[in-house]
Amino acid sequence: MLAMNYRGPYRVRAAQKAEPDIEHPNDAIVRVTRTCICGSDLHLYHGLVPDTRVGSTFGHEFTGVVEEVGSSVQNLKKGDHVLVPFNIFCGTCFFCRKELYSNCHNTNPGSTTVGGVYGYSHTAGGYDGGQAEYVRVPLADVGPTVLPQDLDLDDAVLLTDVVPTGYQAAEMGDIDEGDTVVVFGAGPIGLMAARCAWLFGAGRVIVVDHVEYRLAFARDFAHCETVDFKDVRDMAMHLKKMTGDLGPDVAIDAVGAEAAGNAMQRLSGVSLKLQGGSATALHWAVNSVRKGGTVSIVGVYGPTFNAVPIGNALNKGLTMRMNQASVKRHLPRLIEHIQAGHIRPSEIITHRLPLEDVADAYHLFSSKLDNCIKTVLIPPSVRAH
Repeated sequence: MLAMNYRGPYRVRAAQKAEPDIEHPNDAIVRVTRTCICGSDLHLYHGLVPDTRVGSTFGHEFTGVVEEVGSSVQNLKKGDHVLVPFNIFCGTCFFCRKELYSNCHNTNPGSTTVGGVYGYSHTAGGYDGGQAEYVRVPLADVGPTVLPQDLDLDDAVLLTDVVPTGYQAAEMGDIDEGDTVVVFGAGPIGLMAARCAWLFGAGRVIVVDHVEYRLAFARDFAHCETVDFKDVRDMAMHLKKMTGDLGPDVAIDAVGAEAAGNAMQRLSGVSLKLQGGSATALHWAVNSVRKGGTVSIVGVYGPTFNAVPIGNALNKGLTMRMNQASVKRHLPRLIEHIQAGHIRPSEIITHRLPLEDVADAYHLFSSKLDNCIKTVLIPPSVRAH
């Protein structure tokens, strides 16, 4: 089969790879119909995630058709079209029973923090990802969701990560009606968090970024105000002035490890790898939000030390909430929102490319070329149909 193949930092290509097999009675084999490149994949692409091995296949956002099921699988059958959450979870452990699917205790036994994730290095379990023609889906009775017939495939593939992550970012912000919400980052997750903030009752939404085409997209898609941080000397002071000298009620960090905006943070966090990434956006979130406000973090950071202004958070009495999204928990509500026309996730897709062009697709997305917001890869078997 054709699959994305990692050859080292900034080096990926499409290559032939053996098709996956049923390895456990609870497995399914899924023929991929849509797969995406995520901003988190860029951390792998840039060589920032430990234990990313040559030959790995990335991709934790995909839909597909069930081709084969193991002998114990009861909830899926051959021919079902499914969306597959990026979390790999057992459904029965202490954390899964609390619907903390991203923290599953059994799918990544080498970690005390995160559960298994498709295509995200051996630090997340070593599972191959969905940027391929076929993928093995373990624990197939609990993860995949069969697509409603009226759900567009391009909307469905974004339900595997982007929409639930943005939605959970807004949910963790504990937004009260009329609140002012600032979102740091106008990538796909930040855009979705900003759009979902309105669903929770926000009265004002502000998005901060430094790429003009992304800010323009945010204004159109999320119906929000925007701030270009290149024009701002002191972000906390600027946001306070925008909000009656108090600061936003809720701040969402949708950037994570590769934040721009502070040369020293970026040097120590990204270039020198002295901490788990540049914490610039997190500093801005903590320092700008009002006293007693809430900081919601969905931007991905590494596991090592970050220079976080925790003293400021303490003195301001902030609530800080964070986690990887528990996709399955949000799907029923989000599918209802899409069917009712409240959100249309596919509007953020700007590029659809064949899987064969995966190297160009990564370069395009990573370098923010051609006004790229979100890239979907389509396998050759789908195009043949």
